[in-house]
Amino acid sequence: MSNWKNLTGLAVLTAALAFPAHAQEVAETAEAAEAAVAVAVPTDMAFIMNSLIMLIGGFLVFWMAAGFAMLEAGLVRSKNVTMQLLKNVSLFSLACFAYYLIGYNVMYPGDSWIIEGVFGSIGTAVLEAVGIGADGADDYSYASTSSDFFFQVMFCAATASIVSGALAERIKLWPFLVFTVVLTGLIYPIQASWKWGGGFLDGAGFLDFAGSTVVHSVGGWAALVGAIILGPRLGKYKDGRVNPMPGSSLPLATLGMFILWMGWFGFNGASQLALSSVGDAADVGRIFANTNAAAVGGVIATLILTQMIYKKADLTMVLNGALAGLVSITAEPLTPSLGVATLIGAVGGVIVVFSVPLLDKFKIDDVVGAIPVHLFAGIWGTIAVVLTNSDANIGTQLYSIIVVGLFVCVTSAVVWFILKATMGLRVDQEAEVNGLDKAELGMEAYPEFKV
Repeated sequence: MSNWKNLTGLAVLTAALAFPAHAQEVAETAEAAEAAVAVAVPTDMAFIMNSLIMLIGGFLVFWMAAGFAMLEAGLVRSKNVTMQLLKNVSLFSLACFAYYLIGYNVMYPGDSWIIEGVFGSIGTAVLEAVGIGADGADDYSYASTSSDFFFQVMFCAATASIVSGALAERIKLWPFLVFTVVLTGLIYPIQASWKWGGGFLDGAGFLDFAGSTVVHSVGGWAALVGAIILGPRLGKYKDGRVNPMPGSSLPLATLGMFILWMGWFGFNGASQLALSSVGDAADVGRIFANTNAAAVGGVIATLILTQMIYKKADLTMVLNGALAGLVSITAEPLTPSLGVATLIGAVGGVIVVFSVPLLDKFKIDDVVGAIPVHLFAGIWGTIAVVLTNSDANIGTQLYSIIVVGLFVCVTSAVVWFILKATMGLRVDQEAEVNGLDKAELGMEAYPEFKV
């Protein structure tokens, strides 16, 4: 628009100098043209730009699925790599389908174009009968409904990915996938509707910009309950000692971390949900910068702290420190300064360094460190909102953390116990010793390497 004004002004000045008698007429014509542009362009451009930011954010968050897969493949032992890769591809697909079929309409009652697409007029009639209006058409004053769905479904899939790594190397494939369907079809969208669907937590003033609680803590709570019910890997805790079980590929794990770091710019930046004004563009830029700063803070904190505590820097801690910094800033990536964002991320890194051995003390086996990163840092990030956002209330933030935590823990426990009683959760001892790749899938990620 500013370029149009500059060109219009230049044309008026040129005409005034060349044709003084017609200067007023030219100026009036230019003003009329500019007014026409002001009326006609913003509505279309707002729709385009708002839809575009969610589409770009959506495919960046999709890329995080690759990050989770590579991170987990690198941190599990080589005999379980194929299983982790299969789980990540499968959980992503099932999460998208469950969210499409059930979750989106639970999370956003009224946006029922998805159900209409499956069940036609019958689905619409059913929705209207239970009080859910079929008004999911595009809002041309804002953005396309499909771009919003695409963005939101990626968040849902990311929640399921968090659970995968924590329970690696001893859980059966199909019970895990059944849990994924329940988590993404019901558990995640129900609690997300309380905040992002305009529910009671949103009404109470709960602030969670991009999901430190709504996404990350939910995945963390589900993983924590699952890890407790499932139990640790064989030999992990023996004779009062914690036995390290190094992963198959630290280069692969590092690649996964950087992919997740990149995807987080879409995760947080596109959660502005608009790019149709100067203010929105400025906010998105600030969110990108703060997101990066928090990851940097997490890396620096874990790098220094592990050197101080263990006399050697720990790469796996540093990788999770970066992710913890990202989780920590996700609840409020807009209002902090760069320095404060760095400090918020650094605290997330500190949390990882101390909470990993804490879990080991309680014999809770989290293979990739998902619980410290997504649950503990997610709680910290949700609380940290009060440091920079004057609209945040510490009581409301804590209340919301507790409500979501209790809901996810209870519902997850019910599902895990049902699966344990019906399908069984854990592979047998022989399968665990030989590796899930051979026992469950009959194929190996690195068949040419034999021990």
